[in-house]
Amino acid sequence: MALFELADAEFQDLRDLIQRLFGIDLTPDKKELVVNRLQPVLRRRGISGFREYIEFLERSPGSEATSELIDRIATNHTYFNREPAHFEFFRDEVLPDFVGRERPPAEKDLRVWCAAASTGEEPYTLMMLILDALGDEYDSWKAGLLATDLSSDALAKAAAAIYPEEAVSQLPSAMRKSYFEPAGEGRLRVCDRVRNEVVLRRFNLIQGRYAFRKPFHTIFCRNVMIYFDAETKRSVVKRLHEVTAEGGYLFVGHAESLDRTTCPYRYVCPGVYRRGSDWEG
Repeated sequence: MALFELADAEFQDLRDLIQRLFGIDLTPDKKELVVNRLQPVLRRRGISGFREYIEFLERSPGSEATSELIDRIATNHTYFNREPAHFEFFRDEVLPDFVGRERPPAEKDLRVWCAAASTGEEPYTLMMLILDALGDEYDSWKAGLLATDLSSDALAKAAAAIYPEEAVSQLPSAMRKSYFEPAGEGRLRVCDRVRNEVVLRRFNLIQGRYAFRKPFHTIFCRNVMIYFDAETKRSVVKRLHEVTAEGGYLFVGHAESLDRTTCPYRYVCPGVYRRGSDWEG
């Protein structure tokens, strides 16, 4: 079966389209990956070549076709407890400081957003830490977690919440025993107690305003801004800051340090930033 060829000019047009729609700065060395991953898409849609495909996408922004595009080119390689120092900081510093304060019942409201949820490992890990921290007090709190991602395929896997045992191996054994159940064939499933507290939604970080009813006390947005150009990265950080509660935290990937001359957050430690210096709201 012959492969569809992607001319350099077509690849540049596709790169421009992806940057405009998703904020992803696709580097030239990704051409072969793009060609290979999009072959079945062109065949299934009966499209004659990449030029026709690009024109089709241009006519259909925000459609199922553009969702399919990001599903095919996105890299969703992750596992539970990735970059564990961040989870340890959330467990040892953020949660005790926030939860340990005296609050009237109306203010027992912990709002956490995982803005690049991928296939669910990160938000489920965070939810397990929240459940551990609140313990028997959990039912007296509003402490659910919003998990968003651009990829519909990734979110479908997150909703299924079934993972190979090796993806869970970095979690403490007590957490594995408490929050997972066997799913057969060397796989584990996140238990309902955790899954039911995580809301999964498709969300594009670069389009529109972030119209949330209340700001978040903690936002995890890790290992996604590394794909953005500088201008897109600044814009996303500004929007994240606008929906971060005073005293709230932003976590980014260790390879995604923010420019301290323009960053509206205060630097705390590698990959961790804070809005202001104390909690409010």
